[in-house]
Amino acid sequence: MNYDGSCRTDCLKKDAGEENKMSMDSETVRLGIIGIGNMGSEHCRNIQGGKCPDVRITAVADLREDRRRWASERLPGAAVYCSGEELISAGNCDAVLIAVPHFGHEALAISAMEKGLDVLCEKPAAVTASAARRMLKTAERTGRCLTYMFNQRTNCTYRAIHDALGSGAFGELKRVNWIVTDWYRTQRYYDSGTWRATWSGEGGGVLLNQCPHQLDLLIWLCGMPKKVRAVCHEGKWHRIEVEDDVSAYFEFEGGATGVMITSTGDLPGTNRLEIDCEKGKIVCEDGFARCWKLSESERSICFESDNPWYHADASMTVMKTDGINLQHVGVINAFADHILNRRPPVATAADGLNAIMLSNAIHMAGWTGEEITIPLNEERFDRMLEERIARSQPKNGYDQTYETSHERTGETINPSSDHTS
Repeated sequence: MNYDGSCRTDCLKKDAGEENKMSMDSETVRLGIIGIGNMGSEHCRNIQGGKCPDVRITAVADLREDRRRWASERLPGAAVYCSGEELISAGNCDAVLIAVPHFGHEALAISAMEKGLDVLCEKPAAVTASAARRMLKTAERTGRCLTYMFNQRTNCTYRAIHDALGSGAFGELKRVNWIVTDWYRTQRYYDSGTWRATWSGEGGGVLLNQCPHQLDLLIWLCGMPKKVRAVCHEGKWHRIEVEDDVSAYFEFEGGATGVMITSTGDLPGTNRLEIDCEKGKIVCEDGFARCWKLSESERSICFESDNPWYHADASMTVMKTDGINLQHVGVINAFADHILNRRPPVATAADGLNAIMLSNAIHMAGWTGEEITIPLNEERFDRMLEERIARSQPKNGYDQTYETSHERTGETINPSSDHTS
């Protein structure tokens, strides 16, 4: 399916061919949403519900007629288009939010930036690092903003961990372990879209669909690994051709190591992040981060203590946060604030490239059994992915849209609760 293709005969063009000009008023950003499936429609509901006061939806586009009917009924005043390219060319938006299947991200984002529009794109940035790199270069050349829906960066707990590690209070990183298996999916989920969980339609499985948030956070918190090894099980728990169970091993510059385990087949799942540093450790689970801090560096203790069985007397505290956890709404509002007031967005175009590069490296390590060095050989990865796309099996059925909600992940955490100190 061509996600940036031309209009079908059942949809009339609107404003096609007009030169896009910035006619934004001083208070709001005119936003076009390309793709109004599960996530795109949730973004529509959030904006229409008043959660993004600096944004108004002026246009939407979707290839599916049923989704265009939904938009016509639910989004009064918004122009409805049959394709992203038509929306981009119409001239009634200042920016676009791209929420189409992954392979459509690159062409739509580049086209929008070429026509003077700022871009907020759903994760992942693209299917390949080479595509994300082309998107980044276009942003640099055109001077447009390209940012990504890395909404977990707005989570107050992860922000507090980021600030604590950045302050140097915990010293150098030694090891990071992340078990993130709390996104169980049934076979019905994978059967709900003809593009889902196929090499040709999605470009991967859990690494491309669920795990981009954690890969981004891992880099944001701990830095980019330099070497990767991995085992990627394809169709281990579901009738799918892509990976649904992954174990990856990382080596960082400076000698730190890491392990990430992710799967959509564990019930109940786990989300536990443990970061071990020279001056203590942080354990994040159940929405809260517990900390243990040492009075001096473990490296000093190791080589200077006379006690062969030294035991640290480190008390546990719960990391204080501001309790704010805006998620998708926070990313959209920061995007609008960047356009209106030039404040920084939640993530940069380079952040998107880094996350998909790490994802590609895990895939390549799993496919080859080799240790992959980052930056990886992008041409080699692209060839290997193309081989899998060529063998990809078409799926019968139809694409089903659910009215999903991520409100629970965006709940404000009460900073005066018993969980904070």
